[in-house]
Amino acid sequence: MNRQRNRTALVTGANRGIGLETVRRLDLAGLDVVLGARDPERGLAAARTLSSPRVRVEELDVSDAKSVTACAERLAEDSVEVDVLVNNAGIYPTVSFFSLDEDIMRRALDVHLMGAFRTCQAFCPGMARRGYGRVVNVSSGLGALTENVPSPAAYGISKAALNALTLVVSAAMPQTVKVNAVCPGWVRTDMGGRGAPTGVEQGADTVVWLARLPDSGPTGGFFRNRRRIDW
Repeated sequence: MNRQRNRTALVTGANRGIGLETVRRLDLAGLDVVLGARDPERGLAAARTLSSPRVRVEELDVSDAKSVTACAERLAEDSVEVDVLVNNAGIYPTVSFFSLDEDIMRRALDVHLMGAFRTCQAFCPGMARRGYGRVVNVSSGLGALTENVPSPAAYGISKAALNALTLVVSAAMPQTVKVNAVCPGWVRTDMGGRGAPTGVEQGADTVVWLARLPDSGPTGGFFRNRRRIDW
């Protein structure tokens, strides 16, 4: 009788902050975890703080299509099948709209929108074939049309685009693959700053919850503190 393989999660932008906390929590939950980091040395340093044999570090720059493809190929060569994808990689440009140049705008879209587009195209078809998958797009209330998008401009617009991508990918996937977006809140990370009211443990909580949804769980939703919020 064949032993069922362990589930594997891939977390992007995972060498610090919410990403690293998500890796830690998923590892503690018993998943194999691929810690994706643009800088592999920083990824390895982050993994050493976890001291877990289930955590694998991969060089992964979601803004570079070749990097995403190369990562997917390395995992496939080692027979690693991604069951859970957490699109956490992000940047936080704060330039006001009329001071915003095309390079900054393009960079925000390339990381938040195109990065998730690339990883979903690389890993979601396998989830559909295997009949199981969880995709969590780490978005923001700053990208919610019902809240205060576009503030800051490039960040809010690109996160609103990520929310739209969430709906498109959800509609393209079978019900066995749950695709959702999450607003972790204003979190005390390098990006959020020391004055943020939310710790990384709370910031990662809904991310991990969505990554481990049961078969009856929701798909195509936007969540904060484990509750659905408006787009």
